[in-house]
Amino acid sequence: MLGLETIGLDPAQGETLPLAAYREDFRSRQWTIDGQDSWKLERQQEFKEPGFPSWEAFSRGDWETAMRLVEGERDWLREFARENDERGISLFRVRVVEQPLAPYLQWELHLLRLRAEYGERIRVVGPERIRELEAEGPLPELLTLGDHTVYKIRYDDQGILDGAVRFVDPRVTARCRDFTRDLYECGEDVIPYFDREVAHLPAPGPG
Repeated sequence: MLGLETIGLDPAQGETLPLAAYREDFRSRQWTIDGQDSWKLERQQEFKEPGFPSWEAFSRGDWETAMRLVEGERDWLREFARENDERGISLFRVRVVEQPLAPYLQWELHLLRLRAEYGERIRVVGPERIRELEAEGPLPELLTLGDHTVYKIRYDDQGILDGAVRFVDPRVTARCRDFTRDLYECGEDVIPYFDREVAHLPAPGPG
């Protein structure tokens, strides 16, 4: 497997984007990668997503509403999948999952299972797959768009999205994509994982 040290994510070679600039930059690039792939690596076990209704319900302990709002994402995901299919864009995601599940991750896996139903190719890997890769610290949160863009996504101390460092060197993008693909090849499809490990769990406490 490609080692993390070979990726070369030197912040000095990228551009740090605060949150608003990152969102605008992502939107401007998202639909410019026709016929290419996007790869996402999620490592942290806890995030906060203020402004997302389902997460808001989960965070206040209203699991029933949170799940209803997850189901409410179907129409958006159906349209999003149609747009990607028409453009020939394939979405891949690797989600690192530790046991026992953090309450946030239990909630997120419901959303990831739904995303997988609409064509996103998502696999789960356990911490044993990445232990040797984290000798110098936890893996970064990564997102690639096509062949020329990779974001190292930044979060604040509370786990709230705080922007990204953008790299546009195709060599760096290729290394990040290959690294994430190697992990993906070691993973388990999120749907059988969810059905075995998550579906039977009682509602967690407030996030």
